[in-house]
Amino acid sequence: MIRVNLLPQRRGAARAPQASQRWLLVTLGVVILEIVALFLFHQTKVEELADQTRKNSLLQSQIEDIRKLVSNHEDIKKSLEVLRAREDAIAKLQAARSGPTAVLLELAQLLTNGKGPTADPDKLAQLRKENPLAVYNPSWDSRRLWLTSYVESERTVRVEGLARDGTDVYELAQRLKLSSYFYDVQLLSGKKENEKDSRLELVSFALQLKVRY
Repeated sequence: MIRVNLLPQRRGAARAPQASQRWLLVTLGVVILEIVALFLFHQTKVEELADQTRKNSLLQSQIEDIRKLVSNHEDIKKSLEVLRAREDAIAKLQAARSGPTAVLLELAQLLTNGKGPTADPDKLAQLRKENPLAVYNPSWDSRRLWLTSYVESERTVRVEGLARDGTDVYELAQRLKLSSYFYDVQLLSGKKENEKDSRLELVSFALQLKVRY
């Protein structure tokens, strides 16, 4: 008779399912960890993509603005040319106002009744307070004097003319000295002359001065 002992086999069969269950749990855990890692990686990439999309949108907007500027380049260029032309014209006018034309206008103003030199009002007031003879006479009749010559060379001017007497010449010289357009006024020697038609005795004079412009 043959006897078979089956007890050890039952114990091994009981242990096998337990080992399989542990292996299954480990595998399931690894899979879950991979899924979580993949989810986090996906979320990171999604955020990076969204950030890059925003940057691309901003760049595209800047490109569109640049294209608009470039498309208006010719119009802007023409507008700038017009503005430069206006600036040049204004500069020329200002140069004329501060150049020889302005000097001649100032001289004409000095020889106009009721007018006087272009000067600092505060300076004139101070001079009038300190020495009334140092300022011009507003009631002077400029018809008592007239110019016969005006020659300028390198901003040095020689003025010649006739006057009724020496006080008229002095008044003109005083006005020239006070004017902002003239300086270094010097009275040159003159002489008396008789006017042929009216037989008036006149004084010829000459002044040398420098101009600012």
